[in-house]
Amino acid sequence: MTATHTYEVVVVGGGAAGLSAALVLGRARRRTLVVDAGEPRNAPSAHLQGYLSRDGMPPAEFLAVGRAEIARYGVELVRDRVVGATRDTDFTVVLADGRTVRARQLVIATGLRDELPPVPRLAERFGRDVVHCPYCHGWEVRDLPAGVLATSPLSVHQALMVTRWTGDVRLFLHEVGEAELTDVDRRRLRAAGVRVVPGAVAELVIADDRLTGVRLAGGGPCGGGTVHDLEVLYAAPRAVPNNDLLVGLGAELRETPFGSYPVIDERGLTSVPGLWAAGNASGFAEQVVNAASRGYRAGAAINGELLMADLDAKAS
Repeated sequence: MTATHTYEVVVVGGGAAGLSAALVLGRARRRTLVVDAGEPRNAPSAHLQGYLSRDGMPPAEFLAVGRAEIARYGVELVRDRVVGATRDTDFTVVLADGRTVRARQLVIATGLRDELPPVPRLAERFGRDVVHCPYCHGWEVRDLPAGVLATSPLSVHQALMVTRWTGDVRLFLHEVGEAELTDVDRRRLRAAGVRVVPGAVAELVIADDRLTGVRLAGGGPCGGGTVHDLEVLYAAPRAVPNNDLLVGLGAELRETPFGSYPVIDERGLTSVPGLWAAGNASGFAEQVVNAASRGYRAGAAINGELLMADLDAKAS
């Protein structure tokens, strides 16, 4: 398929941010295309939480409802991947199937991907009894004995937060040396009742298809192969932004502890005219409800930008 199709807006990414932007644009009668590769970040989770009126909904159901809603307003959606984009007066977007589309405005809502710590059996349990966010999962695993896998100094903060949901928390200093803990860290951990366990975690212990503990690496300070019983493990993945399109189009980026994200204004506009970022493509901490809000804001701003540009062209 090589024909070129023209839209007012192309949205790359069919998650909460992309669908929300498309919904606003469709209702504003803008010819809009959503290109969705079908790889949602929250696919391993059985439910999404903290979204008023949608709390507990399976992520796949949430997306299916969103796709049905945008279709009511004439928004097109294709299952494909964008493999490249360039900009002259408008944007030219190339899809993996060979199609080329043109757009006056381009929304990048490609999110990010999670790189999990390379601990045996951790990936297979992710989204079940291995979780990453207490706000997303803490209620469901409340009061269970929990561990936090320390992969950076920020893991101390995570362990302290987890104590809001359970009083039995251990911080495993997997990739963090004891010397990296500050005096403030130690005081807070003691005050919160968090037990600090030196040494690396060698593997997860699974029995009857559930997490029952973690085994430390041999030769650690607590003894080789020591098993610590627990029922849930918090493990923060390394966030890898899907920012190739933003980089290729020359968007200015800012470095954060969680990767490189575009510099945007309060509406989501990047440093490149007509190029927008929403959801986790714009920042690490955009949970579903925040991503949808970002998409809505970008969609409304884009409609206004297009309207004023058309009026200015007509008046000149």
